[in-house]
Amino acid sequence: MLRFIFVFVFIAILTIFLCPFTVIAGLLPKVRDRVCYIAAKIWAKAIIFVSGVKVSVKGLENIDKNGPYVFAMNHQSYFDIFSILSILPVKSKWMAKKELFYIPFLGWAMKSCDFIPVDRKRAKSAYKALKRGLELINQGNSIIIFPEGTRSRDGRIGPFKTGGIILALRSNRPIVPVTIIGTRHILPKGGRFIRPGHVKIIIDKPISTKNYKETEKEKLANTLREIIVKNYEMERHF
Repeated sequence: MLRFIFVFVFIAILTIFLCPFTVIAGLLPKVRDRVCYIAAKIWAKAIIFVSGVKVSVKGLENIDKNGPYVFAMNHQSYFDIFSILSILPVKSKWMAKKELFYIPFLGWAMKSCDFIPVDRKRAKSAYKALKRGLELINQGNSIIIFPEGTRSRDGRIGPFKTGGIILALRSNRPIVPVTIIGTRHILPKGGRFIRPGHVKIIIDKPISTKNYKETEKEKLANTLREIIVKNYEMERHF
């Protein structure tokens, strides 16, 4: 309980402290992405440190820092966000549920950094998010997606939706399978406490989308899921 209170207060104070930097950067397009990248790194690494969590990564050599890519990953916990932000060496934007943008300071920072809100209940919102994602990836930004659409409650990896995968297909950018292991133990869906632990992230080789037609989006979604499930099952007891 004491650890949870300390970490929660720390996250709140750190978010409030960093928010003005991102908001100001949002008004300055030439420096916005760089400031947001640095602020996100500081935010994620500090939270991981005070939470007593270790993050290890395998496969960073598979990605070119110049990108851009679509990173597709399984979703076990809110702690996935901190873990990924702490290790990715490329500037990236997130497709995230719109509710997160309503959180004071955090939501303002996300909006200033040009993250993409998605209303999962409205098709029009999904189309708007896809259009904005195409604009951002064509400007050189990588995009991070959680194809399951929500966090797993029981640890099993659910079916992959194709919205974010269409983004990779239409932009002709490679899509990278990313497997996250261990975050569910640290902060499960519906959990109230953050536990110390170890997160392992596996970054597979990018999959070219040039050999796929948009009508094969389900095939690509299944290929991604198979890779991530295989990694997860092999490493879940590391």
